[in-house]
Amino acid sequence: MHRLWSSAPPWVRVWLPGLLAAAVGAFGFLQILDEVLEQDAFVRLDEPLIQWLADHRTDGVTAIMTFITNLFGTTVLPLVVAVGCGVWGWRTRRWREPLLLIGAMGVASGLALLAKVAVGRARPAADVQAVPGLETSFSFPSGHTTGAATLVLVTGYLLWRRRRTRRLLAGWALASALIITTVGFTRMYLGYHFLTDVLAGAFVGLFTLGLVICADRWLDSRPTADKGHISDAK
Repeated sequence: MHRLWSSAPPWVRVWLPGLLAAAVGAFGFLQILDEVLEQDAFVRLDEPLIQWLADHRTDGVTAIMTFITNLFGTTVLPLVVAVGCGVWGWRTRRWREPLLLIGAMGVASGLALLAKVAVGRARPAADVQAVPGLETSFSFPSGHTTGAATLVLVTGYLLWRRRRTRRLLAGWALASALIITTVGFTRMYLGYHFLTDVLAGAFVGLFTLGLVICADRWLDSRPTADKGHISDAK
């Protein structure tokens, strides 16, 4: 397999990994979107799940879920990303990775906003929301989950690309799955999003990761790039 990959045309080795990730993200998102628009069987799980979670809330768990969800909200997360990227660039004297992350967060947020407006899906009923009326935007996809997925997937990739070890790859995959699942669960537990909203947000993050991989590997393929020639884009 490694020999086959090494013998592939340069443009394939540059674009294929990112395009595959973006394709999986786009396919997953479109499948969920179709479920939502057609009100298929999968969507019929949305309201019963939200209702069950609302019926089993406790004050202590709700407080924890609220804290976690606020970390990935539109107020805190952009500030964390901005400060983190600033420190990242200052400490490493490399601004490519921080700028790619900032760009990814902007693209993902824009895509989620466009989808919200285009689909126009209403939020879960007020009686299942932890704070009724707190969330007023459209529901599909989950912006919090989109932000969390984009942040952990893109950051993990940008760190892994500098030291491509299996251990780091496994840690990235595990941490990403844990954080995305946790943030998505908080949105459902608090009654602000359906399961399909959360899954769609995760796929938007995966799609954005694919775009970042394409951009990163294209930059590496240029003769003046940090790593030199296309042969280094493994």
